[in-house]
Amino acid sequence: MREIKIGGIYKHFKGNLYQVLDVVNDSESNNDKEYRKIVVYQALYGEKLKWARDYDMFLSKVDKKKYPDVKQEYRFEEVSDSNKEIISKNMEISNLSKYACPYSKGIRLKEENEDIRPSFYRDIDRILYSLAYTRYLDKTQVFTHKENDHLSRRMTHVQFVSKIARTIGRALNLNEDLIEAASLGHDLGHTPFGHLGESILNEISLKNNEGYFNHNIQSVRLLMNVENYGKGLNITVPVLDAIMCHNGEIAKQKYEPIYNKSVEDFLDEYNKSYQDKKVILKMRPMTLEGCVVRISDLIAYLGKDIEDAIRINLIKKEDIPKSITNILGNKNGDLVNTIILDIINNSYGKSYIELSPNIYEAIEDLKKFNYQHIYAKADNDEKKIKLMFNTLFDYYMNDLNNKNEESIIYERYLNNMSEEYQKNSNARIVIDYLAGMTDEYLIKQYNKINKD
Repeated sequence: MREIKIGGIYKHFKGNLYQVLDVVNDSESNNDKEYRKIVVYQALYGEKLKWARDYDMFLSKVDKKKYPDVKQEYRFEEVSDSNKEIISKNMEISNLSKYACPYSKGIRLKEENEDIRPSFYRDIDRILYSLAYTRYLDKTQVFTHKENDHLSRRMTHVQFVSKIARTIGRALNLNEDLIEAASLGHDLGHTPFGHLGESILNEISLKNNEGYFNHNIQSVRLLMNVENYGKGLNITVPVLDAIMCHNGEIAKQKYEPIYNKSVEDFLDEYNKSYQDKKVILKMRPMTLEGCVVRISDLIAYLGKDIEDAIRINLIKKEDIPKSITNILGNKNGDLVNTIILDIINNSYGKSYIELSPNIYEAIEDLKKFNYQHIYAKADNDEKKIKLMFNTLFDYYMNDLNNKNEESIIYERYLNNMSEEYQKNSNARIVIDYLAGMTDEYLIKQYNKINKD
């Protein structure tokens, strides 16, 4: 017979912790035999409200027909290691919106024991300490080979995305931990030399029957199958999904998540993206946080790319049409602030993220301006970069096919990888290796081959 322990810490089947303060009698229930017992308990999160519940109901079992995915047997179960549970709960962001993704949905593809860090918080650490994150330091954002230390690199871009997204997330009471993890990890799969490198690797991948190459898919692949010496980092599915669906090149006036998207749906989209290029264009995140990361990627690069272009005298501030600057402002700070406030005002308390029509139109016009006057003139020496990628791919493929274990691809990469990872095709291994390189490392390896 289960009994309720006064002072005990109990976990509700939906994840929150409560402390039982007392068990009292209902004075209106005396039927000359006994009083009905009432449990008085207090939440250990948020405003720490106090509640009263029927004793038997407190001890009742979870309705498995209504909640088939819940593992807990009873509605409230006493926590054995209460200090750890309390600390873990205290680390969670409280008072989340009903549209926010709760920590209880931080499902991992491989089960593991969590520590005091909430699921998405732990993902942030794993991404920050990954090797791929360190390589952001020397990966192109837009401009390469420019002797200017103030130009954006991939490292600064993901930090801008994170800050913008967390600002929106905090205003909308969303899960900032999920947002930060996805923001910091969204470009891990980006190639050396930015989108140019991505398009070159896509050609190489298709030519070698490895399917389409997209940097957002490669980011997910890195976290699932390449990092941690080929064993992956076991990042939660909502974070992986937000990374996969972050496509900041496509602007929308309204971003609406697919709330009932399952783990199986996520994996299906991921696998199909290699064979069907239209899948990427149709992807929508499973969380509102994923939508925030997606729009924040766009906000982060639009104005900053203009600042960089002005800094290297590619354009002048006066070149930007007044029809755009009159709405968004003529400085990056103004642009970021204007769009963030517009999103918050139009999205608060809603199940989607939305921009006002005039802001959305101005963003679309600014995107067109950037593509015409900046990205098309970035002067990244396409012919030379394409030669370097293809030369290195052929060289490493030859080394793998001939099992040349003195090759750098063995010494610096493959020898450290798990047996499971080494079952990949040679083409996939070389693509992973090239995609993970920094700009300077790729140039260095190309020059070494030519010298030899």
